[in-house]
Amino acid sequence: MRDASPALTLNAPVLTTGRLVLRAPHAGDWPHWRDFHLSDRASFIGGGPDLTPALSWRAFGHVIGHWVLRGWGIFVFTRQGDDTPLGATGPWFPEGWPEHEIGWTVWTPEAEGKGYAFEAAQAARAHARDVLGWDSIVSYIHPDNARSIALARRLGATRDDDAPVPYPDQPCLVFRHPARP
Repeated sequence: MRDASPALTLNAPVLTTGRLVLRAPHAGDWPHWRDFHLSDRASFIGGGPDLTPALSWRAFGHVIGHWVLRGWGIFVFTRQGDDTPLGATGPWFPEGWPEHEIGWTVWTPEAEGKGYAFEAAQAARAHARDVLGWDSIVSYIHPDNARSIALARRLGATRDDDAPVPYPDQPCLVFRHPARP
């Protein structure tokens, strides 16, 4: 597969933390996304083993296309010095979404429990506030997704049961991130 990333992400910012690099997704991430998205690990975001690779491809196109349509989007995060994707996090606001969201996914079990998602989400949230100017940020989380709920709370977000959800007919909790310090 030809990597088309330079043309799509020429002006995309790259964020760094103590251990991680956050960059725009590119074509070379497809196998890593596919393996994650077709596993049980993605069941809370519309993926899973019952999904076809063709539908997973379309979902990955949605992630990359968000950058093209909005000029910003979800970052893929990697360890510094190793461009293998660990997961993704960042600003998300598809057409029809009620509020600006910070979302996250961890793509491999080996990347869990090491604080990568927390570190990456903090950097992405700061970027959304400082660069994109977001004052209000939520995270939409399936009620059974205990790990994401724990991460939202660790990030200081609290449940907002009065907030609108993207799909009212589907289970969803809204966690509102604290206002800018």
